[in-house]
Amino acid sequence: MSGRPLIVFPERYRPQLEALLPAGVDVRGFTTLDEAMALAPQAEIGWFDEFTDGIYAKAPRAAVNAKWINTILAGLDAFALDEIQAREQIFTNGAGLMPDVVADFAVLGVLTLAKRLDEVVRAHDRREWLRGAPPGDFELLGARALVIGYGAIGSEIGTRLRAFGVDVTGVRRLADPAAQIIGADDWRARLGDFDIVVLAAPSTSDTRTMIGAAELAAMKPGVRLVNIARGDLIDQGALIAALEAGQVGSAFLDVTSPEPLPADDPLWKAPNALITMHLSGRSQRSAFERGARRFVKNLRHYLAGEPLEHVVDFSRGY
Repeated sequence: MSGRPLIVFPERYRPQLEALLPAGVDVRGFTTLDEAMALAPQAEIGWFDEFTDGIYAKAPRAAVNAKWINTILAGLDAFALDEIQAREQIFTNGAGLMPDVVADFAVLGVLTLAKRLDEVVRAHDRREWLRGAPPGDFELLGARALVIGYGAIGSEIGTRLRAFGVDVTGVRRLADPAAQIIGADDWRARLGDFDIVVLAAPSTSDTRTMIGAAELAAMKPGVRLVNIARGDLIDQGALIAALEAGQVGSAFLDVTSPEPLPADDPLWKAPNALITMHLSGRSQRSAFERGARRFVKNLRHYLAGEPLEHVVDFSRGY
């Protein structure tokens, strides 16, 4: 490769990144949306993960000359994938970057529903001393959980739930009966077997509204549902109806559609539901430290003309 590639990234991450960068590159930082949009067309490598004013999604569209665009986000629904693919740009994402952090939050959701901590906190706010366990509490020991999307995050969720005595079955494209993993075409027929259903699958054309009225009706009555994936995996109208009918006993929803959820959306008032504002991936302090290490490793591949790691498969959408 000839010349010094220009890397454009958020100025506030310069202390975490610059000391790690190899020789032979130029760097420019941005602070505002206007600065990002001005620098984006100049970038050979763009890392635009500044979330103020939607820079992370807007700037890649302006990076028309970039050869490589990077993000620490695992979900890709905010990005113009068609444009990135049409420009034949390499796109690397944060898949598998923080599986432990998100898995911890998912298990927090399971524990919250198991002991109905949401109802305990609400009683606290009312200054009401509960005389017994809230309705709907249950024990994890011996419970059965289905984790839909048994990749890096899903498998970490499974490991943690098993430590509580939960019998875990995972769902992914390729089944592995020895590891209690069933295939992508088999989970619907098994929904009635599980006390807990956890969604950890990516948002793709195949997974959007994968949980609709039929799937909710097929679940065990009183099932506990946890979603730390994407809001569009669930038909929210159907979920509200299932919560109101008691078919779904309780739901822990870290994600919704849209986000932020409008204040007048009926999901806020759905019974036995707790919305946690997409905090699962933000409940940490190491994202950009981890992201910087991954980026620099890939940068060394790039400078050497080697294939990059964690490249998005546009055909699958993740």
